[in-house]
Amino acid sequence: MAKRDTKSTRVRAPGPDDQEERALGAPALRIAGVDEAGRGPIAGPVVAAAVVLDWARVPAGLDDSKKLSEARREELFEAILADHGVAVAVSSVERIDATDIRAATLDAMRRAVRGLAIAPDHVLVDGLDVPPGLPCPGSALTKGDARSLSIAAASIVAKVLRDRLMTLASRSHPGWGFEIHKGYGTAAHMAALGARGASPLHRRSFAPVAAALGIVREPKRSGPKKPKARNATADLFGAG
Repeated sequence: MAKRDTKSTRVRAPGPDDQEERALGAPALRIAGVDEAGRGPIAGPVVAAAVVLDWARVPAGLDDSKKLSEARREELFEAILADHGVAVAVSSVERIDATDIRAATLDAMRRAVRGLAIAPDHVLVDGLDVPPGLPCPGSALTKGDARSLSIAAASIVAKVLRDRLMTLASRSHPGWGFEIHKGYGTAAHMAALGARGASPLHRRSFAPVAAALGIVREPKRSGPKKPKARNATADLFGAG
C-alpha cells in the first residue's frame, strides 16, 4: 500500500491574505503592493498607489476596493495612510490621450513605487504587467486585489483618492455628473456627453467620447505621440 502523502496544500480562505508577501520574504523584506483606479472610465485621470504594509498593524477588513462600501473604503484609507508606507501617482487625461491607457497606467505605477520613502525589495502588481523602470524586482498577480493584502490596500488608496479627485473636478466642470459616476460610461454619463459635448476631462482617445464628438480616430502610430502642453486639467490632476 502506498504511503499517504501527509503534505497538503494550504487552502486559501476567501479574500486577500499575506501568502504572496510571505513567499517573497515578508515581513523581513519590504513588499509593496501596487494597484490602479481609473483604467475603465471615459473621463478623468488614472491613479496608481503603492503600499508597503506594517505587518504588526494591518487593519481588519482589507479587500478589493470594489467589494467595499464607500464608507468602509474611507475608513480603511485613513488607517492605511496613518500606519503604512504609501505613495501615489497620477496620469492625466493628456498623458492618456498622448500615449494610451496601458502606458499611462504603467507609468503611474512606476512613479508611485519610486515615490515610496524607502524603496521596496519586491513589488506585487495587480494585473498582467510589471511596469518598466522599477527600482526592484516585480511580479504581476492576476486578481491581485482579491489575493494580496498589500495590493488590496493599494486598490483602496487609489480608488478613494480618484473618487475624491472626480468629486473635486465636478465643481469645476458641473453638469456631467462626475461626482456620481466618477467618469465611468454610465447611461446618465453618456446622455450628458451627447447633450453637452465633452469636457476637458474626457478622454478623446476613447471610442465612446470620439464617437459622441464625431472624431475620426487616426490609426495608431508605431511610437508614442508627443505629449500636449499643460493646461488647467493637468494642473488639477498632476503633471503625469
